[in-house]
Amino acid sequence: MEQVWAAVNQDHRRNIHDLCAEVGIGYGSCQQILTEQLNKHRIAVKFVPRVLTHNQKDSRVAICQELKETVINDPTLLLNIITGNESIVYAYNPETKLQSSQWKSPGSPRPKKARMQKSKLKTMSICFFDQEGTIHREFVPTGMTVNADFYCDVLRRLLRENVRCKRPQKWQNQNLIIHHDNAPAQRSFKVSQFLAKSNMTGPL
Repeated sequence: MEQVWAAVNQDHRRNIHDLCAEVGIGYGSCQQILTEQLNKHRIAVKFVPRVLTHNQKDSRVAICQELKETVINDPTLLLNIITGNESIVYAYNPETKLQSSQWKSPGSPRPKKARMQKSKLKTMSICFFDQEGTIHREFVPTGMTVNADFYCDVLRRLLRENVRCKRPQKWQNQNLIIHHDNAPAQRSFKVSQFLAKSNMTGPL
């Protein structure tokens, strides 16, 4: 048991076959030692968006606290925020397990359906909205890459064609805040220049 414990602590990814070969015991004995005596269970790794350091976590907490205090001091701040986001839109999305459920009697056979993949036909949609609803949305042309030039054109259409017509009060105040992702195109120098010239702030 001590040899198995030491081998596992040396490399937690070793499987039972590797441990058996190193320690020199049978598969069943090794499995019994792991599960019953050492109380070990093999668990798959969990995928997370990012692995943050303690400094990065502390920085995010500080930013959130600062934003919270800003909203408390200025209740109208949220009214000036326009949120932008991109999403992949498929030509066909199969029903989920819950959506395809049916009412059946206890003796009725369980309904079946073949597993279906999402359609390969897809496009990207860009949408901007605020507390009142959607302000602007458009689809990215096929083959087009969302770079700094394209995103600046999207922001121009957002301001000239939609904010000025749909949100005239926001347009007159000229105190808009764009809350969008931290993608390379959105935090580029060209986009920052455009936002500065338009008296807009972004990204949050």
